[in-house]
Amino acid sequence: MNPSLKQYLLLVVVGISLSFHVACQKKGIYPASDPTNSGGWVINEAISDEFNGDTLDTNKWFIEGQNGDYYIWKGRPPSQFVPHNVIVEDGKLKLRTQWEPDFAFANENYADGSNNDKYGEFEGKPLPITTAAVVTKKRFLNGYMEVKSKVGNAAITGAFWAIGYEQELDVYEQMGNPKEEKGDIQATGTKTTIHDWSPPAVRPTWAYKYKNNKLPFRTADDFHIYGVEWGVDYLKIFLDGKLVDEVTQDELGTDWVLNNPMEVWLDSEIFKWLGLPHKEELPVDFEIEYMRVWQKPDNNLLPRQFYGFEGPILYEENPKPLDLLPESSVPDEYQKFWLIDSITGKHFIINEGDYASGVNSLAFTGFGKNENLKTEKVVALSPEGAIDIPAGKYTLSLKVYLEQGRAVEKIYLSFENPKLEIPIDLSGLARRQWLNIEKEFTKSASSSDSDQFKIEIRKEDIPKIKAAKLYIDDIAIRPLK
Repeated sequence: MNPSLKQYLLLVVVGISLSFHVACQKKGIYPASDPTNSGGWVINEAISDEFNGDTLDTNKWFIEGQNGDYYIWKGRPPSQFVPHNVIVEDGKLKLRTQWEPDFAFANENYADGSNNDKYGEFEGKPLPITTAAVVTKKRFLNGYMEVKSKVGNAAITGAFWAIGYEQELDVYEQMGNPKEEKGDIQATGTKTTIHDWSPPAVRPTWAYKYKNNKLPFRTADDFHIYGVEWGVDYLKIFLDGKLVDEVTQDELGTDWVLNNPMEVWLDSEIFKWLGLPHKEELPVDFEIEYMRVWQKPDNNLLPRQFYGFEGPILYEENPKPLDLLPESSVPDEYQKFWLIDSITGKHFIINEGDYASGVNSLAFTGFGKNENLKTEKVVALSPEGAIDIPAGKYTLSLKVYLEQGRAVEKIYLSFENPKLEIPIDLSGLARRQWLNIEKEFTKSASSSDSDQFKIEIRKEDIPKIKAAKLYIDDIAIRPLK
């Protein structure tokens, strides 16, 4: 059994851990945006951190540079992330930036758009500045994330951001003392951005931007609470619990890229276009009192992004490859994708732009005059271990959209090990609208470690002349009430 799915199942079946919920109620730890918890938020303990003690919890966090390992990058030159700048003390995480002329900087350049800068140098002269970054080892899909933080009083950023498959959300980028007065981030400013990393990932990648350079305070002077509520089709931005901006999928269309689980980053960087920090300003600390993530209970037993055809299924018991870029669609031991062979690929495609939610669906492309299906069946198959359902009674649901014309009469959804087939009758359904189909079933045996989920259309159920298109989205399985 896939351990990450086993853990996921345990959480959702019991309502995402009643004990965590009760503990939060006792502590009164709720989002600043919803202090009475009218939304029914439940804290995600696997990601959230209060930064107590004297060391960072490396079960939750990856520290850039620790043991010589770097995830994705070493930082934005001329500065470099180093692990000794990650400090936990006084109930805070402190990400330090300092002047370190004796540090052995990486002898390499980092290309960033039109820039190609070297670590530890600026325009051929030494600039020995080290910074720090930490990344959550787990990802999450939708919820409310929040920090209470204060940036360092220098030309150095503090950033609270997240990345996932083909997407990035900069909850904020701030700078305590920028040198460029007309830059896009000021000492009294904050910037929130959504980036689209779907290939070709050509800059500028932003799909949405919120900027406020007229805050009633300097971000380096005191602690404030910054948060975002990330829904299926909206993003709300909060400052000290007050809503300051929002954007919806209706506004962005297929530029709404926030459809896959994300990991959280906290880091400091040099933005040379806003000026370089002076030696006399350093050291400074980007300080974070806490980082918390809340989510709402959902008893769907399937990872929604994968069975909604938005992106890969994650095998989080395996480490993320250190070179895993958000735009990568290469399967590995951490992320895997639907298996569609070359013959099926002529008829089944993951389609962007026709969807019930997110931006994708699985499309049966149909065929026209003088065409026919040249195979006995078309199949989309999950990777092994991508379905993990215990024995019991369940409701399976999916969204289906049928174009006008001669329709496919049935589709078949099945578990492969042990085998259990669930036919879905499409005859007589309304056309040109998303329909929710539900079917109850009983699973007499639990999924094996190698169980797979299959979506199949058979030639016998397809019109011989001019088969119409159909779309499938949002497959879910929930315990029968």
